[in-house]
Amino acid sequence: MSQTPLKIGVLIGSVRTGRFADKISRWFISEIGKRDDMEIHVIDLSEPALVDELKLTLDPSGAEGDAPCLAQRIGGLDGFVVITPEYNHGYPASLKLAIDYVYSEWRAKPVGFVSYGGMAGGHRAVEQLRQVFAEMHAVTLRDTVSFHMAWEKFDDDGRPHDEDGTTKAAAVLLDQLAWWGLTLREGRTARPYEG
Repeated sequence: MSQTPLKIGVLIGSVRTGRFADKISRWFISEIGKRDDMEIHVIDLSEPALVDELKLTLDPSGAEGDAPCLAQRIGGLDGFVVITPEYNHGYPASLKLAIDYVYSEWRAKPVGFVSYGGMAGGHRAVEQLRQVFAEMHAVTLRDTVSFHMAWEKFDDDGRPHDEDGTTKAAAVLLDQLAWWGLTLREGRTARPYEG
């Protein structure tokens, strides 16, 4: 068994000004930080370099591969947690653009979800993302962490009101991510995925 920590990408999918994702991602990253079997790599789609890179796909004169930053970052990771809001019964366009911009780098890797929104807690966004990641040959995890009426669930310091419940939910997700991440990493090492 490999003792090398899994390289886990935390993909923050919202790019809106004043987004609630900052509060949720800080909390979730602190939960991953409690583990010694995972190494955190934050991929925030609002980073200026990623904003510039993803604009290439909207410009027909931009050649694919001009700015390989995102593909290289995704390719070097063992698994992912996508933090997504639900906007109008779906996930953000910025997230769809980022997923589609990369292809083979997603293959045979696990993807978990932390979602938030109104009454549905982001579940509709996650269900759509499961279909998208299946097409990318990624493995989505069954259990998620979700916050319905998210803005009511955190205090001013960014801590969830129900710390015990949210910590347990995060632990279940991260335990599944650890199992799938290690299993798929060993599988890709033993036999490259051809999908």
